[in-house]
Amino acid sequence: MPADPAILLDVTRLVSRLNQGPATGIDRVEAEWLSHLQSSRAPHLLLARARRAQLLLPPAAGAAILRWSAGDGAGLATPDLFDRLRGRRDMRARAEATLRRMAIYRAGRTGRGIARKVAQHLGHAAYLNVGHSNLTADLWAGLAPLPRVALIHDTIPLDHPEFTRAGQSEKFRERLVAALKHAGLVLTVSDATRADVLRWRDRLNLPEVPIVAAPIGTRLAAPDPTGLPQGLDLCRPFFVTLGTIEPRKNHAILLDAWERLGPDAPQLFIIGRRGWENHETFARLDRLPPDSPIRVLTTLDDGAVAELIGRSHALLMPSRAEGFGLPLTEAAARGGPVVCTRLPAAREMLGDYACYLCPDDAGAWADQVAALASGDLLRKVARPVPEWDAHFHLVRQVLRERLHAEVVKGMPVKKR
Repeated sequence: MPADPAILLDVTRLVSRLNQGPATGIDRVEAEWLSHLQSSRAPHLLLARARRAQLLLPPAAGAAILRWSAGDGAGLATPDLFDRLRGRRDMRARAEATLRRMAIYRAGRTGRGIARKVAQHLGHAAYLNVGHSNLTADLWAGLAPLPRVALIHDTIPLDHPEFTRAGQSEKFRERLVAALKHAGLVLTVSDATRADVLRWRDRLNLPEVPIVAAPIGTRLAAPDPTGLPQGLDLCRPFFVTLGTIEPRKNHAILLDAWERLGPDAPQLFIIGRRGWENHETFARLDRLPPDSPIRVLTTLDDGAVAELIGRSHALLMPSRAEGFGLPLTEAAARGGPVVCTRLPAAREMLGDYACYLCPDDAGAWADQVAALASGDLLRKVARPVPEWDAHFHLVRQVLRERLHAEVVKGMPVKKR
């Protein structure tokens, strides 16, 4: 059996998201990979895009990035002069200055020379990008002859441009094309996303690179009520919905449902920060009276979120599009009821576990909420969901099977 290739993990997304609010699903996946490489002591290096540069980083930088992501900014350097002149003094600017000093090698935006340096340090290695960042044609071409692997979370910007910010669909298309043209292997977070990537590969007439579904895991944080805001009433029935307040998450249908439920409505806790292109929903939230049963909670830590999911009458997820849907698997793994839309990814992960409703039928959502709120707190047999160890094992297996021959053929011999 051939040995696993070492990994060059791209951590650009984690660095760019420092101090930007609660972690998104994609943020969590990149953090899980970084934590896995750190804890397993697997041979690896890191790559991060900084201003006008690609930084090749040692494993020690990964421990620092995870610490910064958790909010610990101890030891961060002063921002570079250029950033100070631009008024950039935030955690990201300080982190980039720190990483520049830690870098093994600095390359231009195209990454020229990085493959040679990686070979000198690791021998056979594969570049892995799991965060949808740093997916540019110039960089991916410049990383040759390293085998390049991308994990694609969804194709929502192409399938539903109406749910994205202006210009994001075009940018995502460029990233997907770069990955499919230059990757030796493309992974997806679900079979549903694999089908979407295959469809777009054919539509864009791109090379037939191997595309393999490698479902991501679900990390269950320990419930911890200490992070909940004071005055939150957990004695009355309540429901939770989790995710950025953006159009595709379809919070509007829940607001419609609660209007139908009237003065005796149970509580609804909307967990997530405000996103983009959702002004009408933002306005409706701003008009809620002080005694409204609807609360928006934006700064909860993972323990507080776990506490609410575990004690809620159901997780509500009326999304119009998802590539995976981590809140779904988190709730199901805890045995909590789930009410969501009948999306391919949801059906793949939950099967018959969930109650599926139309994303446009406010009456059906109101009726289901009322039925669940009228009875005792319902708990079901927890549904088995994908685990991270299984994801890592599958990816390693696929790398061995599909990339080992390419690694041996294309990589320079490690200098001793």
